[in-house]
Amino acid sequence: MAVLKIEQEGEVATITLDRPEAMNALSSELCDALTEGFLQLAEAGDARVVILTGAGRAFSAGVDLKELGSGARPRSLHSSEEMIGAVRSFPGPVIAGVNGFAITGGFELALAADFIVASRTARFADTHARVGILPGWGLSQKLPRLIGIGRAKELAFTGNYITADQAVAWGLANRVTEPDELLPTCRALAEDMLSCVPDALRGYKRLIDEGFALPFGEALQHEARLSAEHMRTLRPDAVADRRAAIQERGRNQSDG
Repeated sequence: MAVLKIEQEGEVATITLDRPEAMNALSSELCDALTEGFLQLAEAGDARVVILTGAGRAFSAGVDLKELGSGARPRSLHSSEEMIGAVRSFPGPVIAGVNGFAITGGFELALAADFIVASRTARFADTHARVGILPGWGLSQKLPRLIGIGRAKELAFTGNYITADQAVAWGLANRVTEPDELLPTCRALAEDMLSCVPDALRGYKRLIDEGFALPFGEALQHEARLSAEHMRTLRPDAVADRRAAIQERGRNQSDG
């Protein structure tokens, strides 16, 4: 039985965690499928933006606790670094369309995307301390940088759920949609991204991610160096043409 669905329309791929009966719990099989799916899309190169979502009423409930309690140590705990690395290293933008519960490991998976769009049914929770484990997929480091250390500690130390509206207010998610508008909103954002210059879009993602991991002063120097290198590859006439198109788009674009 397939646990992951990959659909591609033009240059946008949608990856759906497809274990709705298990709230898309991250079994070894699903972790391996996610890793392979992202790596294959990156290698093929014909999908420039990926939307990551879940089937049913959950984005993901986290690591499969039935597998964890079966006696055998699940491969998902060994292969998780590869899975999260495959999501993070995809060269184009990855949008997490969170349609329901994103709990613990599922929360961490959503955070591996470039940003989150949340359905009004979305609920986020960090229950590592309640389960008795420590996060290992980046949550303890990325979440405080997104929402502030005090809020991150509140979530970590209580295990309480927050709603989609609260997630947006705290800076965890970018926007809230009605459930039936979640994927259309993600696709509309993806289409906006596809209108950018392809190598600039990939380079910008890399620039932000690399700078995010550096002290601020070093990050500024890193940006200046890469910007100068990129500027040497540009043709002034091409930039002028693009600027004119951008101005026209600004006149026509409705408020979003």
